[in-house]
Amino acid sequence: MSHEASLVRTLKKQVVQCTACEHYCTLKPGEWGKCGVRVNRGGKLFLTVYGKAVAAHIDPIEKKPLFHFLPGSRAISIGTYGCNMECRWCQNWELSTTREVDEDRYLGESLLPVQIVDIARRQEIASIAYTYNEPTVFFEYTYDTAKLAHEYGIKNVYVSNGFMTLDLIKHIAPYLDGINVDLKGFTDDLYQSYCGAHLEPVKRNIAYMAQETNIWVEVTTLVIPGLNDSDKELAAIAKWLAGIDPEIPWHVTAFYPTHKMQDRPRTPSSTLERAHKIGKAAGLHHVYVGNILDVTRECTYCKKCGAKLVERLGYKIKTAWEEPGKCPQCGTIAPGVW
Repeated sequence: MSHEASLVRTLKKQVVQCTACEHYCTLKPGEWGKCGVRVNRGGKLFLTVYGKAVAAHIDPIEKKPLFHFLPGSRAISIGTYGCNMECRWCQNWELSTTREVDEDRYLGESLLPVQIVDIARRQEIASIAYTYNEPTVFFEYTYDTAKLAHEYGIKNVYVSNGFMTLDLIKHIAPYLDGINVDLKGFTDDLYQSYCGAHLEPVKRNIAYMAQETNIWVEVTTLVIPGLNDSDKELAAIAKWLAGIDPEIPWHVTAFYPTHKMQDRPRTPSSTLERAHKIGKAAGLHHVYVGNILDVTRECTYCKKCGAKLVERLGYKIKTAWEEPGKCPQCGTIAPGVW
């Protein structure tokens, strides 16, 4: 289903410029954006995957991962085709690499915003997650769904690469309650060589959302052997995040060979343990190890007294508090959406 895009600048001779992400694609009639799902038709920009979900599941919110956002709750997870990056290690590459998705060959399930919200209401699901592929590229679909969801007290979260424009953030911010941004590494060379994007807009957006909006922000770094796993790079990320806000949870997760990067080994647990220590040493209060079983480093602890607040074993969640977010031992309130 095509839907006219709202984030667009009209230029001369039926040329349009998409303003959803930092590629700022300038398109002549018939041309597609880098994402593969936004196209110029007769001088107007259209989103071709509106109301069509190629992936729709009910997941634990911890799977996003979001650890300081309604722990133990469920989210309806919605994804489409397309992406504005080309990460060589993408685990959802069947979705993200599909391009020029028109109605004649689109195989997704018809799932309009009102239907998504209705499912959440009937099944008492706390939030809707826009995930699997980059939600920036199907912004109008997410926006309409999120706005309607808020009318019924249902929260909304993005799982994103963070390469959107400030304009997009400002539009979605009133209806977006949480986001996990995938910070791929900390050099522009890595972003250009392996993702087809740039680092600085991602850094800008993380800082802006954490400091200038009410969006709850968590950050994930997939730690890839020989690519971004040096002490220097991990320390640079941790120091930078702590400088923005030491309360930002940082997830350091294990890489598994996939897609176009099957020439590297899995991330050893010792590397993630090292990354965890680096994050804590930099001043981050909450650092988590993921994609492996680590019963110690996937739990949430009080930043003041060290008491265990949330115990996690995979997706089995047990909270220790009587009042959500409040340490039962010292009364300190943990940061997050409880």
